[in-house]
Order: sequence, then C-alpha cells, then structure tokens
Amino acid sequence: MLRPLIAGNWKMNTNIHQGVELVIRLRELLKGVDAVEVLLAPPFTSIYHLSHLVADSPIRLCGQNLFWEKSGAFTGEISGDMLKTAGCDYVIIGHSERREYFKESDETVNKKVVAAIRDGLKPIICVGETLEEREKGKSISKVKLQVKKALAGLPGGALRDITLAYEPIWAIGTGKTASPEEAEEVHNALRELLFEMFDTDSLKNTRIIYGGSVKADNIDSLMSQPNIDGALVGGASLKAEDFARIVKFLPR
Repeated sequence: MLRPLIAGNWKMNTNIHQGVELVIRLRELLKGVDAVEVLLAPPFTSIYHLSHLVADSPIRLCGQNLFWEKSGAFTGEISGDMLKTAGCDYVIIGHSERREYFKESDETVNKKVVAAIRDGLKPIICVGETLEEREKGKSISKVKLQVKKALAGLPGGALRDITLAYEPIWAIGTGKTASPEEAEEVHNALRELLFEMFDTDSLKNTRIIYGGSVKADNIDSLMSQPNIDGALVGGASLKAEDFARIVKFLPR
C-alpha cells in the first residue's frame, strides 16, 4: 500500500540561508518518520544546497515547475534534467498560480508532464476550480477535463509515477478550505475517472492529494477521508512545527 504524501510548497519564499535553517529544524522534528512520504519544494536557488541536508532524512525534494524542452535558448526556464541532477525526485506541474500569472494551459501542462516522466521526475499535477465554477456546480466537470488533458497520450504505466493534487483555487492562500466532504467528493470523482481512463493495475501507485489552506488544525479531518492520500501544503510548510504536525497527522 502506498504511503500518504505530504508536500510543502515554499513558493517564492526563503533565501538559501532561511531554507537551510528550516530544513535543519525539520530534520529534527521528523526524525524516524517513515509512514509518510515527505516532500519539500523550495525555490530553485536552494535545491542543490538542501539536497545534501536531506540526504539522510525522510525528506525528499521537489521542483516547483519545469520547462518541456531538454535544453536550448529559453531564458529563465529550467529543465527536468537540471532538477533531477540538483537533487529533485518530484516536480509540481500546473499549479493555479502558474496558470493564472504565467498563462499556463492544459496543453502546456501536458507537455510538462511528458517531459517530467522523460527526465525521471515524478509529476504532481495540480487541478482545481474557481469559486464561480464551484457555485455553478461545475467543480467536478472542470477538474475532470483538466486531468484528461494533462494525461492525454500517456500510457497507463506512466501513472505509477504520477500524483494528482486537487487544489480548489478559491482555497489557495485565502484561509478557506474545502470541507473534508467537499474534497472527498472531488477526489472520488477523480478516482473514478482514472479507472475509466486506465486499467486497475496502473492505478495502484496513483495518489490524489488535497491542497488549499491545509493547516495543522484541519489535516486530521481531511486525511480521515478514504480518497484523500495526502496534502500539498503552502504557507504552513514555512513553519517547521506546523509542517511537522501536518506530516504527523492522526491516521484514519
């Protein structure tokens, strides 16, 4: 059985020195943790420095984004190979902030997923709806379409390295969180979609995690749901004690 996955997305926060201090503290707090897979997604500038610090710990590293080409004249971009050799095992793709501020589309998300798998990285594919879409009852149809487009053309075997992250846009950085029941409804719908798209054996290692104002005081109720396999944590991952508590959620 797959372990739950708890990933901390630092976004554009922490310089190298701050990142080192945070990881040193987390190493202490998470010593001996093995029932949960723990990821940190620091800024690109910190990845290599932190890779040495997490080597003998439960923590693994994750990129916040990548470009789909292996190399070339793409100023400001970073390739999967660069992330891999810097020390990353995973990469976040299609976060709503990337879609909103940098105009990423379902088509470019698909290209990035293909590139991540090509370069030996495990993609965490983010999907989610706006508040308007939720109020109109379009949540499930929206995220299903995003998943279909993100996975277009991929063989079932590729799913063993893929994680889906349901992040309702209206809950990211707002302090609002989907109720455990609301999140479970979407997770269950996504699980059913994957069964429609791929064979059962392909899905044994596919996790669906929740993101959107995940905190120490709501992680237990979220993780009590049968189809929530972990969490993608934003602001709370910048506080060592809070993130450690999230990692050590009370099991269902």
